[in-house]
Amino acid sequence: MSRTRAVPGGGRAVEVSVGRVAGWFERFGERHGGVVRTLVGEREVVCTAADGATATVGVWVGGLVGVGEWPGLVIGGLVEHLSVPRRVGLVLVRRGGHSLGVVEPGRVLVSRTDRHLVQGRSAAGGWSQQRFARRREGQARQALEAAAKDVGEVLVPRVGELAAVVLGGDRQALDVLRGVRALAPVFAIAQDRVLDVAEPRRSVLEEAAERVFSVEIVVKDP
Repeated sequence: MSRTRAVPGGGRAVEVSVGRVAGWFERFGERHGGVVRTLVGEREVVCTAADGATATVGVWVGGLVGVGEWPGLVIGGLVEHLSVPRRVGLVLVRRGGHSLGVVEPGRVLVSRTDRHLVQGRSAAGGWSQQRFARRREGQARQALEAAAKDVGEVLVPRVGELAAVVLGGDRQALDVLRGVRALAPVFAIAQDRVLDVAEPRRSVLEEAAERVFSVEIVVKDP
């Protein structure tokens, strides 16, 4: 089932797997009276339907060929570009653990997953609450140090093999890792998008490995 989310400024973003992109655009045209114009840029394609609805999809790595404005539905170059096999790094981090690895379409090549105890917030007050907060901060720091260590050992040596790095999980935790100088090569090729994922486990990594090769199509109705 496709994931859909609202986007700022109106419209919705639909997550579509590469194999379904061509069919999705055909159905978009059928619902809106046909596609009358396709605008192909280096990094995105915009299809405009007869009723004024638009569907915009960006490519997250590389550039498109056949740049220009074309009558009708012209997405052959987009589909071909998306179908090229690529190797991607994944970094999923949340408070209670992390899972990361190198993936290709349909498989995880190498990975590392770890879980950590980080206690929840305490309702107690006074000194007890302060001690609890310090303990919790220490646990969170150790969890992020472990995540940074694994990113350094698994992904940094393989950066040259990767087309991109995709992040997922907690943005604050990812920002902490982004500030680690030794991990700069990994975050230098990280995409802007951050996947919304559950507490990182190997199964969550495998699911994310499928999603990372999908695209988001932003639909705006007339």
